[in-house]
Amino acid sequence: MKTIVLNASPRKDWNTAQLLKAATAGAKSIGAEVEYFNLYDLNFTGCRSCMLCKRKGVERCHCYWKDELSLIIDQVFSANVLFIGTPIYFGRPTSQYFAFMERLHFSTLSYDDYSNYFHAKVNVGMFLTMNATEEFYDKLYKEKFIDYANEFRLLNGEVCLYPAYNTLQVKDYSKFDMSSFNEEEKKETHEKCFPLDLEKVDTLGAKLSQ
Repeated sequence: MKTIVLNASPRKDWNTAQLLKAATAGAKSIGAEVEYFNLYDLNFTGCRSCMLCKRKGVERCHCYWKDELSLIIDQVFSANVLFIGTPIYFGRPTSQYFAFMERLHFSTLSYDDYSNYFHAKVNVGMFLTMNATEEFYDKLYKEKFIDYANEFRLLNGEVCLYPAYNTLQVKDYSKFDMSSFNEEEKKETHEKCFPLDLEKVDTLGAKLSQ
């Protein structure tokens, strides 16, 4: 089994990365081969509408733009499992997440009949982190993030969405103008809930990679 892990957060070792590393540990525990990438380390843009993937006679499900994302997209299409994580910024995934999704989706889309060129199967785990509480997420975010997750149906596999709520933005709130957040409450919630999230994500990573 081959598992590709994409961190769409600019932070390499904070909440989103920790969830992804827990999922990675779960995948490795059952013998999966795992490759991990930080999208913010790569030099790429969103789709440039070059139309090279729509030329007659070319290999389908391949992005022909020559930058550091094209090879990652190839690896996703050849994998068995994709883990992708993003924090929620202004109610949406990060810009690097959207750039990746534009490229991934467009290279599978037929402009003859709008069908899907991709016929293999890749299971997907999508992991979210946020400052919002579960109640806030359920009220304002949940429906649209289910829609974002469902965009991965183009990979024909199982899609699982895992949100981690009310995560810490920083280690020391006293150094920042962030008085709308109660540091003591945030840390108490984090210490209580985030270790459980990591355990659940480890189990999910193993499940999706079987």
